[in-house]
Amino acid sequence: MNEVMMAREADTAAPTDKQLEKQAYENNKLHKRLCRLVGQAIGDFNMIEDGDKVMVCLSGGKDSYALLDILMTLRERAPIKFELVAVNLDQKQPNFPAEVLPAYLDKLGIPYHIENQDTYSIVKRLIPEGKTTCSLCSRLRRGILYRVADELGCNKIALGHHRDDILETFFLNMFFGAKIKGMPAKLVSDDGKHMVIRPLAYVKEADTERYAGVKGFPIIPCDLCGSQENLQRKQIKAMLRDWEKKHPGRVENIFSSLSTLVPSHLMDRDAFGFVDLKTDGVANPDGDIAFDEEPCSTPSVNTIPLQPM
Repeated sequence: MNEVMMAREADTAAPTDKQLEKQAYENNKLHKRLCRLVGQAIGDFNMIEDGDKVMVCLSGGKDSYALLDILMTLRERAPIKFELVAVNLDQKQPNFPAEVLPAYLDKLGIPYHIENQDTYSIVKRLIPEGKTTCSLCSRLRRGILYRVADELGCNKIALGHHRDDILETFFLNMFFGAKIKGMPAKLVSDDGKHMVIRPLAYVKEADTERYAGVKGFPIIPCDLCGSQENLQRKQIKAMLRDWEKKHPGRVENIFSSLSTLVPSHLMDRDAFGFVDLKTDGVANPDGDIAFDEEPCSTPSVNTIPLQPM
């Protein structure tokens, strides 16, 4: 009995100096990794340029907090000058803690704007009970944020979607929309007036989860509206996490494949001129060998070489 109590006391004992030192080292390494990946994405896609005024959309979730935090760090280090404005859309959802974000942003000392719009009542009035509200809510939110960006003079809108969001969207479009379509790191908005950027495009969700704990962000629950998480997205997320666990490297390869497309080896006639394709009799060292080897195949000792006929 005494041994059990001693073990419990050991578990709850304060961490040693060595443990604290190791934890601080790991936390610093995480921060450096996030800065490196966000900086790399910004550079690869030319997301932020000198003189930009970036509206950082802050929902109160872990990802948008991490986005704002890392952008503030990079702003201090960047060789260019750009402004950041944090914006939250208070949609008047039940039990939304309206005081949390202003208090946090006041403490940071960053310019911010809280936009109050009762989209919750609109959605509840138009969408039947039991049906998903996410699509309409997203359209309403998007229109409001575009207007706010104009009013604030922001030419870039930064969203907190990360690598996992991009992959989940890719598979959702493939499985349920019959499209090879993901979530771009940078795009012109559907109204043609705004540039939307996703600086967390290279960042894993696991890193934003851990970073939120390290920084102690005042997280606001994302289910206050009562809407359930998209079941299909939830299933895709579980599939990817299972792959990550059972087949290390698979998810990373899939993500890398999004930036290494070969249109001539797909079936989209608009993306490649199959109809007008003709032979020219000229050898091309970079041309297709027609019969590609399997990426993971290994030569077999029983392989019979093809003989010319």
